[in-house]
Amino acid sequence: MTLDLTAELTDTRLLAVIRGTDPTAAVATGSALLAEGVRVVEVALTTPRACDAIAAIRAAAPPGSLVGAGTVLTRADVADVAAAGADFVVTPAVVDSIGAAADRGLPVAAGALTPTEAYAAIRAGASVVKLFPASLGGPAYLKALRDPFPDIPFVAVGGVGLAELPGYLAAGAIAVGVGGPLVGDAASGGDLDALRRRARAYLAAGS
Repeated sequence: MTLDLTAELTDTRLLAVIRGTDPTAAVATGSALLAEGVRVVEVALTTPRACDAIAAIRAAAPPGSLVGAGTVLTRADVADVAAAGADFVVTPAVVDSIGAAADRGLPVAAGALTPTEAYAAIRAGASVVKLFPASLGGPAYLKALRDPFPDIPFVAVGGVGLAELPGYLAAGAIAVGVGGPLVGDAASGGDLDALRRRARAYLAAGS
């Protein structure tokens, strides 16, 4: 059964963003997050050998989890991540990859900041809109953005720490996407035990 990205994000409330300098560490990071109960993870293509990492994490992922690719910009990127087995793609902006992924049946979390960009992202085929960088306007901006677009599912990404998470959910985000505050340096060879503790804290805060 194919899992629905929007439904999974709405249920789990957390998208983990893996961006590092070591592909082996990125795989270990993804595996640790999934083992702790994080069900939706992305590996940014800025990570060395990101497609290899996506394939490895996907192959070992438990049932009920989604493994995607982030910083997907071009149609060629979409082809690469689809070949690696990515379940979804994430973009930092309204770019060509949105339509290319949608055409393949890959769900897209498309980056947008303004009302015009959010609407354009949905029109291009995005499943959800990644409000990025969310910290620029905070929860109040998200709430204002949702007023004219109550049916667009928003995921707040960028500068979302544990303290900020409840505010974004209260403002109407279906989930938050968290990179550095959650992953830390784990994807570059850092402490996996500390990563696991942060993962448990984020899951508890979103429940």
